[in-house]
Amino acid sequence: MYDLLKGLRVVEGAAFIAGPSCGLHLAQMGAEVIRFDAIGGGPDYRRWPVAASGDSLYWEGLNKGKKSIAIDLGRPEGRELAVALATAPGDNAGLFLTNYPVKGFLSHEALAARRADIITVRVMGWADGSPAVDYTINAAVGVPQMTGPADDERPVNHVLPAWDLLGGAYAAFALTSALLRRRTSGQGAEIRVPLSDLAASSLSHLGSVAEVLSAGDRPRMGNDLFGAFGRDFITADGKRLIVVAITPRQWSGLLKTLDLSDAVAAIETELGTSFARDEGARFTHRARLFPLFEVAFAGRTAEALKPAFDAGGVTWGEYQTLHRAVTTDARLFTANPLFETLTHPSGLSYPTSGPAGTLANEARGPVAIAPKLGQHTDEVLATVLGLDSGAIGRLHDEGLVA
Repeated sequence: MYDLLKGLRVVEGAAFIAGPSCGLHLAQMGAEVIRFDAIGGGPDYRRWPVAASGDSLYWEGLNKGKKSIAIDLGRPEGRELAVALATAPGDNAGLFLTNYPVKGFLSHEALAARRADIITVRVMGWADGSPAVDYTINAAVGVPQMTGPADDERPVNHVLPAWDLLGGAYAAFALTSALLRRRTSGQGAEIRVPLSDLAASSLSHLGSVAEVLSAGDRPRMGNDLFGAFGRDFITADGKRLIVVAITPRQWSGLLKTLDLSDAVAAIETELGTSFARDEGARFTHRARLFPLFEVAFAGRTAEALKPAFDAGGVTWGEYQTLHRAVTTDARLFTANPLFETLTHPSGLSYPTSGPAGTLANEARGPVAIAPKLGQHTDEVLATVLGLDSGAIGRLHDEGLVA
């Protein structure tokens, strides 16, 4: 945890990944993030993966460092509490993060009527308000059609919710950008972050839109790296390593380490091309190159190749399961200063990540775990809304909070 955003108060009314991950990023950089949920939990409160107790590891992972208040959002009085939290006064407040629908009691118009300078960041499915999740947006933009073996036409869904994760990071960037403007102009903002627009704009930024219009849809090619040299190969001891050579230095280091310089030079002479100067040529003629590399890998063990690759400046990686990475990989988990082993509301103890970004030469603060549902209800009602103990007790008695 860092304190770059210390003093900011963000109210979060969101579920699933994109919205809560935005709040997580802000909390781990020091903001006070108050998440409100329905009493008993929102739609993501029991989402898998779950512990043996039934507690959601997903929920406690995405809500680390936040405060939790539980409200009966089905009643007008409960909805009024949520609106009051989002619009509470303060120069560093009036920041609301949500994936609730554009229209309704948490619409920007309704909130701005209570606080004119409020900043609302709304994560959405489709830009027109239609419902969608990461996986349906991914299907719509064609990525699953480009993924998978070349001899299989079935779409391949990606297990990583990339648009959701990108959406959370982009929403955090947009919120802090709008806050900087508000500090000089006093102007609030409604920022809509649709997953559909994130996907479409990202593919445009990567050149994929121009590519399909000029050359048609990209065909499947298994694990081959598009536009350069890269693929997985099996070593003599049955390990699977991936090598990537995009730059000339990466390419020359790979050839030297595998003793393939002369064999590749012969192909260059035959084809009248230079693989060192043209990364695209390595991709175009990969069918000529791959057999050489398959033989070279098959004649060497992974344990011999790894130090040789490192010494030669080769960009490589070894395929491994997440369990193996979590339990044995020092760079990723076991000795990574991002992680602390903490005990969570689920009762499980496991390595827990702080912010991915590191402030050089600044000490990290301790990682904060997720709250129990409603853990901070009384505290938030007292400090943010200024309610006294009698008023808070009456809310409990009426079943409006828990």
